[in-house]
Amino acid sequence: MAIESSARGRTPRVVTGRTVLVCLLAFFAVVAGVNGVMIRAAVSTFGGVETESSYKAGLAFAREAAEARSQDALHWQVDARLSELPDGEKGLLVEARDAAGLPLHGLSAFARLVHPVNRQADRVVSLQETQAGQFRGTADVPAGQWDLILELSHDGSRAFRSRNRITTH
Repeated sequence: MAIESSARGRTPRVVTGRTVLVCLLAFFAVVAGVNGVMIRAAVSTFGGVETESSYKAGLAFAREAAEARSQDALHWQVDARLSELPDGEKGLLVEARDAAGLPLHGLSAFARLVHPVNRQADRVVSLQETQAGQFRGTADVPAGQWDLILELSHDGSRAFRSRNRITTH
């Protein structure tokens, strides 16, 4: 049997079962090696734990649920509006009324704009009481989605808390 030479003058290689086996094993070895590197990178950069203690997180959730029930029993009407000011900052106006619609007295207010993805972008809004049940503050807030966290306290203890998603332009 004569072996014909190719156009370039080389003899063609014969593909044997051993060659196919070696190529197949090499392919899967490369795939397994890449998977191992990716798994190691994923596990070493993020362990999957978002809370340090699930027990403490569970207790905090139970406490928050009890506070939400007591807050609902007050039937307060709290309205917060974020508006654009001429200097480019955002103005936050908060009005708090009791179940009868009367302004609430003796409260202190605290507001934060929390970025849903980047904690470093969070903004604290300093609120001052302008009249009974009414608070105003300003913040330099870039356009995007934010969580407005509003807390009203009476004598140092939190009486009201809300968290609402807002979009600024």
